[in-house]
Amino acid sequence: MKTLRPLIFSVFLVLGFYIVTTHRGGGIRLAGDRGVFRPSKIEITQAATAPPLDPEEQNNISVYRKVIPTVVNVTSTTVSFDFFYGPVPQQGQGSGFILDSQGHILTNHHVIAGARQVEVTLWNKKKYRADVIGADRQKDLAVLQISAGNLTSATLGDSKALEVGQKVYAIGNPFGLSGTMTRGIISSIRSVRGPEGNAIDQAIQTDAAINPGNSGGPLLNSRGEVIGINSMILTGGAEQSAGVGFAIPINSAKAVLNDLVQFGRVRRPSLGIAGLLPIGPELADEMGLAADAGVLIQQVSPGGAADRAGLRGGRQRAYLGNTPIYVGGDLIVQIDGQDIETPQDIQNVLDTHHAGDVVKVIVYRGKQRLTFNVSLDESRGQQRAT
Repeated sequence: MKTLRPLIFSVFLVLGFYIVTTHRGGGIRLAGDRGVFRPSKIEITQAATAPPLDPEEQNNISVYRKVIPTVVNVTSTTVSFDFFYGPVPQQGQGSGFILDSQGHILTNHHVIAGARQVEVTLWNKKKYRADVIGADRQKDLAVLQISAGNLTSATLGDSKALEVGQKVYAIGNPFGLSGTMTRGIISSIRSVRGPEGNAIDQAIQTDAAINPGNSGGPLLNSRGEVIGINSMILTGGAEQSAGVGFAIPINSAKAVLNDLVQFGRVRRPSLGIAGLLPIGPELADEMGLAADAGVLIQQVSPGGAADRAGLRGGRQRAYLGNTPIYVGGDLIVQIDGQDIETPQDIQNVLDTHHAGDVVKVIVYRGKQRLTFNVSLDESRGQQRAT
């Protein structure tokens, strides 16, 4: 009996220790916890149901779902030469969007410049070899084509009446992350130099995050219509978004799409005039001109569009400061109903036309207001020509 008592006491002692360490407070303490209590079950607070989306969120989702089937990833393969290894393939990535059911895709020229091979990946991950149908370095645009069925085409909007503060979306493949959407506003409308040194007139500046790989992708309005082609960013050397991105206005692209598809290049129209001098009120008063603003023609190209229509350049040599000019030519004040005050105004009108189009040009010749119908020539140079 004496030997049994210590045994019974030991059993009760072990049993008590087990009960205390495994059930007290609903948890256990492990060696090395240093006093940390670990409950066997954590109590969390859960929402009863998912909250309804607000109108802004619903619109974001609607735009994304509408546009994402039209956005593609563009992979271009170029070949560089290495001293030790010889020709070495290199790949670059950008974005683009589908224009029609025939598989035409719009992107940036700099995305495919120098490419030996171009591959397009659709939103459903299907890959296709793409042909470059047309390209224009000056406008930084290129049209590709793939052979694929059941394509969804993007809806092209109007970039003419955009307003600073307007909400915009960018969809593309930044850093190769396909199907990425960012949101922002139009920060400004301004003329800038493109990535290849080309001038982008009326470029759309936005704070929507645009990064390497977004080039060629669509900039959209709140209805999911394409209003621009994302083309470049200003980063201060960081090589990523700093909140200043630029897009080519879609109207500039629409003006040349048919040329790119039909001829593989842009047939730029030309008035056949040169040496254009912008006129303001002070200069107009000093020169005794009949209008306070316009562009004075200094020269017309012999046999060119303006010359054939009867427009005249200057015949009398003069100086504006130390700059020699010719005065006495026609003063252009309007083309196709658009007021003309600078040479850029003329270029903006020509950008909406093709070679062979007829434009109505209103000028002052002395005090006489005249109207001419000018059949535009095709510019022979690669640079802009008026």
